[in-house]
Amino acid sequence: MKKYTRTLFYTGIFSLSLGLMSCEDYLDKAPESIVSEEDAFKNFHNFQGFTEELYYCIPDFAHGYWSNSFNWGEDEIISFGITYHMGYKVDLGDFWGWQSGFDGWQCGWMDRSNNSSTSSDRFQKSLWPLAWYGIRKANIGLESLNKMVDCTEEEKNLIAGQLYFFRGWFHFELIQYFGGLPYINTVLPSSEPLRNPRLSYHECADLVAADFRMAADLLPVNWDDTQAGKATYGNNQMRINKIMALGYLGKNYLWAGSPLMNSVSGGTQSYNADYCKKAAETFAELLNLVESGQTQYALVDFEHYSDIFYSYKQNFMNPGSTEAIFQTPMYDAWMGSGWSLGPQYVTSVMAGSTNTCLFLPTANYVNYYGMKNGLPLTDEDSGFDKEQPWKDRDPRFYNDIIYDGLRVIQNATSIPDKDDVYAQLYTGGSYRDISAGSRTGYQLRKFTPLSVNDYDEGIRKFENGLTIQISWMRLADIYLMYAEATANGYGSPASSASELQLTAIDAVNKIRARAGIDPVADKYSNTLDGFMSELRRERAVELAYEGHRFNDLCRWLLLDKYPYNIKTSQEFTRSGEFNTEDATQNRVSGFREEVILQRKFTEKHYWLPLKVSDVSIYPEFYQNPGW
Repeated sequence: MKKYTRTLFYTGIFSLSLGLMSCEDYLDKAPESIVSEEDAFKNFHNFQGFTEELYYCIPDFAHGYWSNSFNWGEDEIISFGITYHMGYKVDLGDFWGWQSGFDGWQCGWMDRSNNSSTSSDRFQKSLWPLAWYGIRKANIGLESLNKMVDCTEEEKNLIAGQLYFFRGWFHFELIQYFGGLPYINTVLPSSEPLRNPRLSYHECADLVAADFRMAADLLPVNWDDTQAGKATYGNNQMRINKIMALGYLGKNYLWAGSPLMNSVSGGTQSYNADYCKKAAETFAELLNLVESGQTQYALVDFEHYSDIFYSYKQNFMNPGSTEAIFQTPMYDAWMGSGWSLGPQYVTSVMAGSTNTCLFLPTANYVNYYGMKNGLPLTDEDSGFDKEQPWKDRDPRFYNDIIYDGLRVIQNATSIPDKDDVYAQLYTGGSYRDISAGSRTGYQLRKFTPLSVNDYDEGIRKFENGLTIQISWMRLADIYLMYAEATANGYGSPASSASELQLTAIDAVNKIRARAGIDPVADKYSNTLDGFMSELRRERAVELAYEGHRFNDLCRWLLLDKYPYNIKTSQEFTRSGEFNTEDATQNRVSGFREEVILQRKFTEKHYWLPLKVSDVSIYPEFYQNPGW
């Protein structure tokens, strides 16, 4: 085949020119092969190769470095002395830290100086540059659809649906961090100066919605059920489908209807009912398909809850089970999981080495895990007892959190101090070392089985096949977003969307029931404000440490409000006989919280600052207020 060379010119904000390089694996070509426009677009096989590169533009926020910071709310605090992660910079109010020019370690997932849309190197994936690259590539594809002549209507719809989805998805991911931006839906000529103005958030959201809606109408629920998908039958889970498009269409509408986005688009600091209704009806369309058994998605039973987040000794099987809707490609699967996300939560005591436990659950966030009876700890009827604080808690507490007295090491034969087989997280305990232990009195176990320690199965043993994957979107999130949109769109927790016989209360209770927790109490479900307090707490618990909290606090206009701006530790001493069989029965005394830090945020911190080099290109692309 004759080869054609094209030059890549993309720097700063927009990709000015794009080479037509297809995914070499899909096309079964040598890596250096670059094909002509006619060959790239002439049939489904080739056009899909061109489109597949867009999947490799999705950053892996949980595995972008040897350790990874992606929980920037009040949920997590970084170990003492670790200053190079974005989470530390957020705590200081230094939101410039998302940019590679302000991060000498290059460990942020939002921006790097080295990026590749074809490499499988997780270190070469970041949101800002690859989003603009992907948007331009999607536009080139959409403008080239008429060149696809050797194809069926189904094949053409599959290509177009993916392109519309990615154009919408990249724009949506950017605007939730930066506010309204230019919406690029044409191929910008490289010979003309940039003049695309920033739009309002709502203007952008409407254009995002149009792309997601188009994608949802063109794409199937499951590629395995299409003729084109038979070539990759059984391996189509991550290909963009109708459910993904509907999920993000609803999320885009809910974000547009949230207090922050509504206020910056000229509305009030409250929910926009019209956008919330659109979100509710979109989620209802999706959930009707799920609940009638027309999709491959379902909530995972709680017995297999960890299957959503990790696989272990299963030949590096991709986690997610039936609940994961949208995930990143698994770049460097073994290196990016057992060698990355898992060890960053393990203290040096469990590691048997100088391993540093980098990221720790804050005590104030762990407090969101209420009681098994469904009530928050602060409710006088909850039954929470400060002398037995681990007793009768939300079952997700025991799944996600390592607390004092829990047996975390089974093989005690080689551990220097036999007492350390139990988590020594009381004030002054061995697990509370300030440099390599817990600053807060808690550790995270949601993404790592307890046996992953140096004395049982080992932390970085390749043969164990620990594979951790955090989904960008999963089904439980859909139910909770439906509940939020419906309650605020139609004005009552007892409301439901017109096409779904599921009230906002029912949706939250469905997620609680999966974990064996009692329904939302009447005292909270009788008013919208009461219901929202429980829904926010439910999102905090169910989606804990999955990268959602920062954006939730921002869109709710709570980021700079007390108590969402503090991070605390749990201080206590043990009392009474120590129970080695059931740590939930242990007693403590002096149970109290101490503030580790208070974040001093202002209104400017609701949006990240844009790059100075980008806002200097032309006046219509201006900096966010306060930066």
